[in-house]
Amino acid sequence: MNIPNLLTILRVLLIPVFIGLFYMPFSWSYWAASGVFALASVTDWLDGYLARRLGQSTPFGAFLDPVADKLMVAVALVLLVEEHANLWLTLPAAIIIGREIVVSALREWMAELGARAQVAVSNLGKWKTTAQMASLIILLGNPPRLDMWVGLGYSLLIIAAVLTLWSMVQYLRAAWPHLSSGANGK
Repeated sequence: MNIPNLLTILRVLLIPVFIGLFYMPFSWSYWAASGVFALASVTDWLDGYLARRLGQSTPFGAFLDPVADKLMVAVALVLLVEEHANLWLTLPAAIIIGREIVVSALREWMAELGARAQVAVSNLGKWKTTAQMASLIILLGNPPRLDMWVGLGYSLLIIAAVLTLWSMVQYLRAAWPHLSSGANGK
């Protein structure tokens, strides 16, 4: 067990704390939930940085890090969809969660074929993650009323959803020769 892995585990353990704070009946609960989500977002960056910098990458960390990320984002999106209950948030949330399922399954399948590197994380994914995390921090920190901040959060989430679809298309294009090889008799 090393520091990057402990940070990843912390991110998973913060999920019930984050949920509890979100549902607290206090005026500060939105800010507290947003703060915990922001802390988890920082640990996501920090654990990867430390793992590379200190040479502490492990198979456990390589497995748990993306799982922790997807869990935290999916939980945040589900909470926000319930709270806001509108198309501007629900549609991007469905796109983001759906894409994560598709790309995770694609990566797993490509790994079984020994072609995992063809569907590796790209720089486009980093832009998507930045827009997504910023939007979630903003939306979690504000009640569901349309004001400048919530509008900015919706806009960033829509941008994240568009980048999500674009990156999914890139992954599918990279994997297409393997996906279509059965149809061509290869």
